Amino acid sequence: MRRSNFDANLAKRRALNDADASGEVADSMEVRMDLLCRMKAGEFGPGQVGLEEMQRRLATIKRAAKRNGLKTRSQVWRES
Repeated sequence: MRRSNFDANLAKRRALNDADASGEVADSMEVRMDLLCRMKAGEFGPGQVGLEEMQRRLATIKRAAKRNGLKTRSQVWRES
């Protein structure tokens, strides 16, 4: 019996949440939420400037993931 798309996505989501909880993911939801809260507090600057700075910092975290022996959320999603 083939796996439906729903079951496949559910398994991927579960694998992503497990990897996120175990600390294998560099750009985890905690990191993303922290960046978002800091942006909303105005730490990165006003409006569009703050959004662009947050996106730059997230991109830097993603690039450094492999050097630090971690994965990104998209890598975990594709591998599961």
